[in-house]
Amino acid sequence: MADSLPIGERVHGSTPAFPSGGRLEGRFITLEPVDAMTHGPALHEASHGALHIEALWTYLFVGPFGSELAMVSWLASCQESTDTLYYTVVDTATGRPVGMTSYCNVAPEMRRLEIGNVWFGPAAQHSAANTEAAYLLLREAFALGYRRVEWKCNALNAASRSAALRLGFQFEGVFRQHMVIKGRTRDTAWFAMTDGDWPRIEGNLEAWLAQPAGTVPRLSLAAMNGA
Repeated sequence: MADSLPIGERVHGSTPAFPSGGRLEGRFITLEPVDAMTHGPALHEASHGALHIEALWTYLFVGPFGSELAMVSWLASCQESTDTLYYTVVDTATGRPVGMTSYCNVAPEMRRLEIGNVWFGPAAQHSAANTEAAYLLLREAFALGYRRVEWKCNALNAASRSAALRLGFQFEGVFRQHMVIKGRTRDTAWFAMTDGDWPRIEGNLEAWLAQPAGTVPRLSLAAMNGA
C-alpha cells in the first residue's frame, strides 16, 4: 500500500525571503553590491593586470575581457540582475576590490540557493578573502531559513573543488556533459551544505577567522573537521 512506502520528513516553517543583496561586512573583507562604475576599474586591474590571468578565467562563464570598458559593461549587467545577486569583494585593509562572488539559482520555495561566479585576483588568492566571503554568504543564507547551499564548478577545476571541501561542502557527484561553456564540454561537480551541517561548520569557520591578525593560515580540511 502507498501508506507503507518510505517518504521524506515533513518540512516546517515559512518560505525564506529572497536575499536582499545588501552589504555584508566581515573582518578581512566586505561584500558590496556590484557597482560597475565604482568597482569596475579596480576589478579589471585585479583580474587582468597580473600574471596567470588566463588561468583565472579558464573555468568561468565569461572573460577575459578585451578592455576595461568591456568588463565595466559586463559588470553593469551584473549590477542590474535581480535573479543572480553579484557582490564585489573589497579588502578591508586597502579598500580595494579584489574579486567577486554571488548568490545564484535562488529557489526560496525549495529553500535552497547556490554560491557561484566566484573569482579572486592573484593578490587575494590563498588569503582569508575567499573563506570569509563564503562564510558571510553562508551565514546570511542559513539565517534567512535556507536549508541547502550549493557549490558547483567545472569538474576539471581542481582549485574550486578543493575550496569547496575546505569550506565544509560535501561532494555529491558529477553531472556529465552538463553544459557547453565557451564552446567546450563542461562536466559539473556538485557540492552542498545543509542547515544540519552548518552549526559545526559555522563554529569552525568563526574560530579560524578569529585568529590574531597576521597569523591566519590557509584553511585546511583538518580545520573544518575540528582537528
